[in-house]
Amino acid sequence: MKCQNQFSITILLISITILFYSTLTSALEEPVYGYNEKSENGPKHWGDLKSEWAACKGDMQSPIDLSSHRVTVIPNLWKLKSSYKPQYATVSNRGHDVAVTWEGDAGSIEINGSDYFLQNSHWHWPSEHTINGRRYDLELHLVHVSPQPDGTNKTAVVGLLYKYGSPDPFLSELVKYIVEVPDEEEKTDIGVIDPSKIFKSSKMYYRYMGSLTAPPCTEGITWTIDRKIRTVSRGQVKLLKNSVLKYYAKRNARPVQILNQREVELYDPKAKDTPHY
Repeated sequence: MKCQNQFSITILLISITILFYSTLTSALEEPVYGYNEKSENGPKHWGDLKSEWAACKGDMQSPIDLSSHRVTVIPNLWKLKSSYKPQYATVSNRGHDVAVTWEGDAGSIEINGSDYFLQNSHWHWPSEHTINGRRYDLELHLVHVSPQPDGTNKTAVVGLLYKYGSPDPFLSELVKYIVEVPDEEEKTDIGVIDPSKIFKSSKMYYRYMGSLTAPPCTEGITWTIDRKIRTVSRGQVKLLKNSVLKYYAKRNARPVQILNQREVELYDPKAKDTPHY
């Protein structure tokens, strides 16, 4: 009888172990798309994974390399300014990144006479955009939308680049929330967050037309990349990496895309009155 009980307990423990590892394996299945360039669901294959992601094979894709020889330098008569304001926000794990989403009107930026209202911010490691071939350690995207009369939205993204150095003040505010970032698709309230602490204005910036840098890779996105390079600590980047779902996003930066004759402008307050290449 004693042997039978021991046998039953052993079978029970084995079953629990199998169930545990089965659940773990299921949780670690390949995501729908990934960033491993050698994988069948890597960046080169995104446009083939779903019909609605066909734009990933388009001619106006992002990110790009912002090389000096490709850029039209223009006198900066229009300093990019934000009109942000504090608003309640949430933090979420979207599987491939960590995002802060503002739940109400958090203000806007103005581009070509149109107001684009701030929706969310999220991070890519390392940076997606490069400058003269240099890839930085982190890139923050501030996503904005401008509602149109036909019910659609135009999208504009402001990109901020970071190199390793002093801690980033915005991430320092979020540390306690990111450490406990919930599972994918869940949100955690983080109170009132002032986006003007992230970005206020830019005197020198790049501007070009591109796409979302992850599926569905929608094109027609107005990109603004601030030329100022900020700093972030190694610990903060590690925190972001470790917080994302399992181990999928040790790297979540899409490779640079072909420019395809697109115009890239650099607004520079020190430029001469005549644009030049």
